[in-house]
Amino acid sequence: MITVDILLKAYRLMCLAGEMANTYESNRSHCKYVHSTSRGHEAIQLATAFHLQPCDWVSPYYRDESLLLGLGYEPYQLMLQLLAKGGDLFTGGREYYSHPNYRGELRPQMLHQSSATGMQAIPSTGLAQGLQYLASMQSPLLRKTEDGLSPIVVCSLGDASVTEGEVSEAFQVAVLKQLPVIYLVQDNDWGISVRSGESRAMDAFEYAAGYKGMKRMRIDGSDFPSSYENMQQVIGEVRREGGPFLVQAKVPLLGHHTSGVRREFYRDGEDLAQHAVHDPRPRLRTRLLAMDVTEEQLAELEQEAAREIARQFQEALQAPEPDPATVSDFVFLPTPITEEKGQRSPAGNEKVIMVDAALFAIREIMEEHPEALLYGQDVGRRLGGVFREAATLGERFGDHRVFNTAIQEAYIIGSTVGMSAVGARPIVEVQFADYIYPGFNQLVTEISKSCYLSQGKWPVQALIRIPIGAYGGGGPYHSGSIETTLLSIKGIKIVYPSNAADMKGLMKAAFYDPNPVIMLEHKGLYWSKVPGTEEARAIEPGRDYVLPLGKGACVLSADQASVDSGESCCIITYGMGVYWAKAAAAAFPGQVEIIDLRTLYPLDEALVFDTVCRHGKCIVLTEEQQNNSFAEALAWRITRNCFTSLDAPVEVIGALNLPAVPMNTRLEQAMLPNPDKVARVIKTLLEG
Repeated sequence: MITVDILLKAYRLMCLAGEMANTYESNRSHCKYVHSTSRGHEAIQLATAFHLQPCDWVSPYYRDESLLLGLGYEPYQLMLQLLAKGGDLFTGGREYYSHPNYRGELRPQMLHQSSATGMQAIPSTGLAQGLQYLASMQSPLLRKTEDGLSPIVVCSLGDASVTEGEVSEAFQVAVLKQLPVIYLVQDNDWGISVRSGESRAMDAFEYAAGYKGMKRMRIDGSDFPSSYENMQQVIGEVRREGGPFLVQAKVPLLGHHTSGVRREFYRDGEDLAQHAVHDPRPRLRTRLLAMDVTEEQLAELEQEAAREIARQFQEALQAPEPDPATVSDFVFLPTPITEEKGQRSPAGNEKVIMVDAALFAIREIMEEHPEALLYGQDVGRRLGGVFREAATLGERFGDHRVFNTAIQEAYIIGSTVGMSAVGARPIVEVQFADYIYPGFNQLVTEISKSCYLSQGKWPVQALIRIPIGAYGGGGPYHSGSIETTLLSIKGIKIVYPSNAADMKGLMKAAFYDPNPVIMLEHKGLYWSKVPGTEEARAIEPGRDYVLPLGKGACVLSADQASVDSGESCCIITYGMGVYWAKAAAAAFPGQVEIIDLRTLYPLDEALVFDTVCRHGKCIVLTEEQQNNSFAEALAWRITRNCFTSLDAPVEVIGALNLPAVPMNTRLEQAMLPNPDKVARVIKTLLEG
């Protein structure tokens, strides 16, 4: 039964939340950063918070300050984020108000929270999937309640966010896998200035009915006692039985959408009056008075809340600003793999093709790390990947560790956030580079920013494999190059091996890197079937071999005599470009040096610049369309850093600037670079 003490605790926190909103409103010159408050949503948020335990996980959204108060955070701590102060324990002044994250023993864990509407649904569902996996293997990483029950995940959403496609992807997986996640939908009938009737055909409760296996409940989220009892029931049921649950809590919106989009811009008096009738605080006050709590007791709580907020706000105003010297901290966490180690070409080992080198690397990883999982489209035991890059892994490790997903690139990528957070080690695959774009929201919004905005608390340790490149008539949706697009995102690492030995060493290093790493794997090099790519085969490195990211390699040296006489040039390239460059260089013996970048970010600038300065003439070769590409950007960096050593402008060779790779193989060849095209540029460069 709910007690008076619980009701008084909730009322006190509602008073704090109300005073915080009033204080922010009356100090708008100080509260200059955009923020939302929880006015109207306090009851359901507090009711939820009171039932969560430190082993649980919660993903709030930007209006959930009362939930944070209910979890035990002090107003002062929240105010530091509001004012973007250096002491903001969540993000150090880098993130908006009510965008928390927490990693520790005292309270429920919280991933970094983004502002993108509904984007937390996939990482939260990934959390639940990771927890389910840890439970299945009885992992010591899984924390439980004091009485031995399972942890749960609460994903808090606004009602307008449920129309997002990525929310539906999360729902699909949650019901398919029967994951222990509660989707708490706070329905205030507004999506900024859009009423629910304008933007959706049904509410969240009705929508959830279409997901077979999703339990659901509609509640009055402005009534604290009812919300408390309902959330107690829901959380208890999910702890005991698992399975997803959607709770639609109807609440009023009493404040502004945000401080920058004020209610008077788009709401009339009648609408505001209708919402005010459901204000949770006076409703709870009336309930307390009916339970013999005196007017004097409540007045004292209210006055104390006003005094406390005034004091804490003044303290927050005086708190120091962030140190500008820290602005670049926490983009990445340090990686343990900083040197090439192990046997690259062990005696007795046979040459392997690139696709097998990747397969063997993952097999060894999964043998040594039971927390490692492999998933994506068609990678399970029935097929083992459309390129057979996961062949035998499903049979060897079971369907619980190697499994297929639906055609859900957003879920494949975004779920790694939650998986990584609970201690699972996801290796995932997007089937073709051209299909990265449905997952771009998660890659940009969640994965790339998590480490930086959480001050290193929540790096995403994920290895994302992407077959890439054109060969043999793959056509416009299976042949694209996407490295420039990926390199525009800060906070991820990009690897692009060109041979089997590098593939295995880089794959191992990528797995052990605590940061998100994307492996771009050229389909035309997988089996060395393309003429001229036989050298992509290599002796299989030993089990202990690792190759650090950010280290390029010289794969063809020029003669010193040619260098000394000024009759040499260098080619900076990667992937298939390595083989085009080698074939072209055959016509210029001793005059061409070729650098294989191997990793596009971090980039081995020292090797590149030193090589260019020695030769004075440089070609940057890429398979991508040339205009506005990574290759052109690299050419500028080379020019900037090697200007006094250059004998000629840096040349860039790339594909023609067409929207897609054509299907017809002759058209494909016309679009792409090839050895003849490269040789013509080498000849022009050497002849001056």
